[in-house]
Amino acid sequence: MAERAIASQRSLASQASSGNLTPRFVEPEAVISRMNEVYDAIARRAFELFEGDGRVDGRELDHWFKAEAEILHPARVQIRESNDAVTVDAEVPGFSVNELQVSLEPRRLTITGTKHSKSQGQNENIVYSELCSRELLRSIELPAEVNVERATATLNNGVLELNVAKAAAAKSVPLQTKSAGAA
Repeated sequence: MAERAIASQRSLASQASSGNLTPRFVEPEAVISRMNEVYDAIARRAFELFEGDGRVDGRELDHWFKAEAEILHPARVQIRESNDAVTVDAEVPGFSVNELQVSLEPRRLTITGTKHSKSQGQNENIVYSELCSRELLRSIELPAEVNVERATATLNNGVLELNVAKAAAAKSVPLQTKSAGAA
């Protein structure tokens, strides 16, 4: 796995020198603890909603989905597949390259991010405000097995684009059959 990360970093380093903004590639294991933290935060918020709703049973999914919507930023994706590559475009507006992490496995892409914003003084009387979630977690099943060493990612105008070559398909070997008793 370390070899895969080093190979990914090499290809990303050469890309970064060409002026593209490149998010960090991380090993899948690095994302698991973050996923657990997000899950726990959603569960805590869903329980708060349950308590605020009078602890009435039967609305667990409503509470869960509302908590999830409050905590996670939606990342809309588009996946394109050609004969030799898979391209994923993910909308991540407001996230900088330093706030995103990309984890790539042969059949799965996971994008995580945390927005860091500086809060201004509360000198104004705010009449209306819609705050956007500061967390991003999106896991995508890829349509084909990919070669994780040959992946590049760029962030441009709030769109993360990942290009990755498909894994080489196993060569088919013709099967020769013999019938019993044949000479």
